[in-house]
Amino acid sequence: MRTMRLVCSVFCMFLFAGVNAQENNGESQEPQRQEGHINQNKFRQLYQIFSTPNQYRTASGAPGPAYYQNQADYKMDIVLDDENTRLDGEETITYHNNSPEELAYLWVQLDQNIRKKDAPALEKDPSGMTPVSTPGRFVNRYLEEPFDGGFNIEEVSRNGQPLDYTINQTMMRIDLPEALKSGESYTFTIKWWYNVNNHVTNRARSGYEYFPEDGNRAYVIAQFFPRMAVYNDVEGWQNMQFWGSGEFALPFGDYEVNITVPADHIMEATGELQNRKEVYSREMMNRYEQAKKSFDKPVMIVTQEEAEEAEQGSANRTKTWTYKAEMVRDFAFSTSRKFILDMMAVDVMGKDVMAVSLYPKEGNPLWEQWSTRAVASTLQSYSNHTFRYPYHKAVSVHAKNQGMEYPMICWNYGRPDENGEYSDRVKFGMISVIIHEVGHNYFPMIVNSDERQWGWMDEGLNTFTQFLAEQKFAEEYPEAIAPLDEYPSRRGIPSKIIPYMKGDQSFIAPIMSNPEEVHQLGNNAYGKPATALNILRETVMGRELFDYAYATYAQRWMFKHPTPEDFFRTMEDASGVDLDWFWNGWFYGTENVDIGIERVQKLFVTDKPTEQALEFLRGQGISNADDIDALYVVEEGGEGFEETMKGQSVLENAPSLNEYIMDNFSAEERQNFTIPNYFYQIVFEKPGGLVMPLIVEYEYADGTSEKVTYPAQIWRKNDDRVSKAIATDKEIVKVTIDPDLETADVDLSNNTWPENETKNQFEQFKENAD
Repeated sequence: MRTMRLVCSVFCMFLFAGVNAQENNGESQEPQRQEGHINQNKFRQLYQIFSTPNQYRTASGAPGPAYYQNQADYKMDIVLDDENTRLDGEETITYHNNSPEELAYLWVQLDQNIRKKDAPALEKDPSGMTPVSTPGRFVNRYLEEPFDGGFNIEEVSRNGQPLDYTINQTMMRIDLPEALKSGESYTFTIKWWYNVNNHVTNRARSGYEYFPEDGNRAYVIAQFFPRMAVYNDVEGWQNMQFWGSGEFALPFGDYEVNITVPADHIMEATGELQNRKEVYSREMMNRYEQAKKSFDKPVMIVTQEEAEEAEQGSANRTKTWTYKAEMVRDFAFSTSRKFILDMMAVDVMGKDVMAVSLYPKEGNPLWEQWSTRAVASTLQSYSNHTFRYPYHKAVSVHAKNQGMEYPMICWNYGRPDENGEYSDRVKFGMISVIIHEVGHNYFPMIVNSDERQWGWMDEGLNTFTQFLAEQKFAEEYPEAIAPLDEYPSRRGIPSKIIPYMKGDQSFIAPIMSNPEEVHQLGNNAYGKPATALNILRETVMGRELFDYAYATYAQRWMFKHPTPEDFFRTMEDASGVDLDWFWNGWFYGTENVDIGIERVQKLFVTDKPTEQALEFLRGQGISNADDIDALYVVEEGGEGFEETMKGQSVLENAPSLNEYIMDNFSAEERQNFTIPNYFYQIVFEKPGGLVMPLIVEYEYADGTSEKVTYPAQIWRKNDDRVSKAIATDKEIVKVTIDPDLETADVDLSNNTWPENETKNQFEQFKENAD
């Protein structure tokens, strides 16, 4: 913007005296003494909220020199009884105490206990007769006997000798005969079984789907074994009960797992398959070798025709699949005789990784076309924003109504109808959930945050990165989104979070809330943090600074256990941007964004003092205007404005200004002045509580326009309203706040000046949003 460059301190002091004048009846008044208060400034630093940095976690957000994490290694033998839908298992756990403390007991998670028929979690919510229900839910809630699917612990022992243990709902404490010292390891065995649930009728992250047409089941099995809890420097033992919404906190470890299933099943699981030649047919092995060299399209390992043939029979024999995985925090598997299997190779930063899909015929033709391609695209996109994917494969498994993640494998929904037809909503829903669940390999399977405590740290970060990956997928596969120009992302775009943020505050919790404590988990842990990070990247920090800091966080904490503070501190440390105001507003509060235009004033400069200006001077201790050499500002049509000023230059009624310039600047210096034709003062208001950058588009009478972004710090000394003085050689005909809808402003009715009778695209969107 072309502005008037004048070196005139007195003029600057009184330019907008009319706006700042105080009501004092012409006399200087002593301010009333007030009680002190807690600093509620939106830009206050978060030292009083953040934990004090220490040797484990530094002020920069990086792991400290004394950072440690314990490790749990598993050797398991699992047997799936398909006929009786029962799973039996025996595991040997070797727990490594890398902490500086002695441990008198160990905590083990029994998450399947949430499925016990008398589990307290089943009664955690109020209940009532809803006016509308599906038949399945009605039967499940009111007619069926409660399903009993909790762990049946048969043995907890060490070297054949029983160990004392206590089960508290979904947690089991194992009391050690002697304390486990720092640096030592402890090996023990647990033997168990449980009844596998139908995850379609009895909603769960794990279980089976039954297909009555052919009498088969497709299993997606997780949380199926007693798992070690996390012990760390933040909480000691993370032994918070599993209530259903808050997911999982798990240590890393190495796994050796033998899984016995019917001989005609096809399986995928966490880890690298050790006996592929024993469980694959010769034809499957040939196709697998082809798939390892196919980087442009998937190769069918098991075709639909072969899967349909297999689902017609049943096997009396069994087959054992053996997997090994290193440095993973969990293990899951999926198995069925109904499964089609396809694979392709993907180049991830110079490393070959296998993208894999497992699905029944009910998923086609949608799944064979897009699932594996979505997996491959996701691995590349996420790696570009974080770190190179470290594992050898990523698997997408089709499961009705499911979206859930585990290391190297995930469950995803998206099913055509019985005729194989599907809508764009089904297609994009499937692609998006695959991108999201595969993306969870990065958050939290590798950047291993505590999901039970901080749901947003994996869901929010992952949903944000999913948004970036969806747009990249559209670039790679434009035929998938045609005739659209960009991917129809459900979350991440600022305008889509507006209905939630302007909703009833009684049902909105801060992002920094435990997942069990929020009313709308999807908006709270997924949508709002994803939107916040998108705004942080696009509007506040800029892509270059944000992307560097985001990748720094991911790389610092890969295969480690970060906290929210580690993320917040790293983002600031690696970018050099003070973001306490942003975290405070978006993550610790529930206020929304609403910035508007209170008024626009067209101003003239004069030598004649106005009564308003005189009052201001008296408030500054100046009783006589003749004592100073001052200029005065009047608003067009306001007090002190003379009709003779119309049609004149804004400076024409201030001859003393011209005299000052002539007396104090040489002719050469005066040539560098830009004399404005117009002065404006624009007062911006902020009815919403959230601090945001002030993005303003100015449109001029000559048809040109420009967009100016004033930093968020413009609000640091006045949280209600701020003004901007505009000196320009062009007449302003329109002012619009947030013209590109970047900030999730919940009320667009105050975003434009003047209000137009004809609605442009911005006003039309505003009307539709309301």
